[in-house]
Amino acid sequence: MPDIEFIRLVNFSPILLMLRITELRLPLEHAESALEQAILKKLDIPKSALIGFSVFKRSYDARKKDALLFVYSVDVSAHGEAVLLKRLRADKSVGPAPDTGYHFVGHASRSTASVPRPIVVGFGPCGIFAALILAQMGFKPIVLERGKQVRERTQDTWGLWRKGILDTESNVQFGEGGAGTFSDGKLYSQIKDPRFLGRKVMSEFVKAGAPPEIMYVSKPHVGTFRLVGVVEKMREEIIALGGEVRFMHRLTNLQIENGRLRGVTVLDVANSHSEEIRADHVVLAVGHSARDTFQMLHDNNVFLESKAFSIGFRIEHPQSLIDRARLGVNAGNELLGAADYKLVHHASNGRSVYSFCMCPGGTVVAAASEAGRVVTNGMSEYSRNERNANAGIVVGIDPRDYPGGPMAGIEFQRAWESRAFDLGGGNYQAPGQLVGDFVAGRVSTQFGSVIPSYKPGVRLVELGGCADPQRASLPDYAIAAIREAIPAFDKQIRGFQMHDAILTGVETRTSSPIRITRGEDFQSLNVRGLYPAGEGASYAGGILSAGVDGIKVAEAVARSMLS
Repeated sequence: MPDIEFIRLVNFSPILLMLRITELRLPLEHAESALEQAILKKLDIPKSALIGFSVFKRSYDARKKDALLFVYSVDVSAHGEAVLLKRLRADKSVGPAPDTGYHFVGHASRSTASVPRPIVVGFGPCGIFAALILAQMGFKPIVLERGKQVRERTQDTWGLWRKGILDTESNVQFGEGGAGTFSDGKLYSQIKDPRFLGRKVMSEFVKAGAPPEIMYVSKPHVGTFRLVGVVEKMREEIIALGGEVRFMHRLTNLQIENGRLRGVTVLDVANSHSEEIRADHVVLAVGHSARDTFQMLHDNNVFLESKAFSIGFRIEHPQSLIDRARLGVNAGNELLGAADYKLVHHASNGRSVYSFCMCPGGTVVAAASEAGRVVTNGMSEYSRNERNANAGIVVGIDPRDYPGGPMAGIEFQRAWESRAFDLGGGNYQAPGQLVGDFVAGRVSTQFGSVIPSYKPGVRLVELGGCADPQRASLPDYAIAAIREAIPAFDKQIRGFQMHDAILTGVETRTSSPIRITRGEDFQSLNVRGLYPAGEGASYAGGILSAGVDGIKVAEAVARSMLS
């Protein structure tokens, strides 16, 4: 089996790249030379004709658990490429390789020097990439981040996990790196990406210190603590290119004249000082939990819409159970790593239940950002070697479930987060229940073989409210749908209904309950110069898609400034 360096780069120059071969299948434990031999055989050429190759993507075919195969897509440079393409034109697995390089839409010039510098609000994945691209184009953005630098923020986050002390301005949701910093660091998405902007995101992560294999593995991830260093390096590049990053600076108001943005009001939290900044271009990348910012936008009559999102629980199983169910005899193979899953069930009450943000070998984390509320999320380190697997098991809801306008979804979330805080004992412990007891509708009295990973701790309750409907942790339709889904999921993953697997509540921040609607020019429908972006505006879902959206919005800002 080849090592990472061999896979990543084999006498390869992107200038010479012309061919892409897909669907090259090899055994898991193949020799270093096997991939090259497979390429030569596929193209029917001698070794002397091969200039070089690089792995574009590697996944595995798990349909036969006793005979798993790696599946490669490779980019190849060879002598006589035009002749090869013509000879193999009937083979759908061979074709010209697309241009996956990133091309800037322009660069700042003297004509833009008199224009106010662009502002990026929020320094999560979307804000980072919006600021980075603007900086690389020479526009010297100003970044406003309400939270702290990532290492200080990490200490504050541990304060909640270890001591039950919540800092409402520095936590899993707020601070450098955004919510994605305390996650699995997943870097895959199902977005359409014809320009390969995801490759730009990946390459910037690698340049900043992420593992090189994220460029080609099918489900790349970085892990929480590696992301810390990556985020810092990207911030350093933005500053080196003339950008500015101001931490603990919270956006408190917009200055709007005749439907056009003219500036922003910012609170320096550390010094309790407000400042007005002139601005014609503001990227709003605030994330899905900036509820006070959403209220400010609503008060300023910025066009907002209610949208669907999901609510549910975190479920934990032994990672070894998931590995066996998904990988069979290959469970534990270091080449495959910890197994994941993706599940969907359409319940009889019309609700869809699905797994969300599955974290192999990870932990359930406290993700609250408001006092007196409990929110759960999932996290994994790069190694994914913790004992438990966890995932959100969530139910889709839509504005019909919370009528009342665009801010009603936030109040809906708050109500169930407050209920979870009360059920957990009022000290940021989370309410939990054994899966077997939840399905049966009875109270859990003690943990079994699965010990919950959530800190500050889990208090066993009856999540479904069978004994007292007023104490249910979620709406009755959500409870009913999840109760029905778990046995159905057990048919897909044997052991999923394991009696002493753990449910921990509640998961409410799957996505933003609000869309800050924008037009084709990426600007707000009714405030020119305001560019809603990323998860908070409901144009992304996860690190990779948020980064891609940040790039697109930065390009839109650049085009406007250059015009």
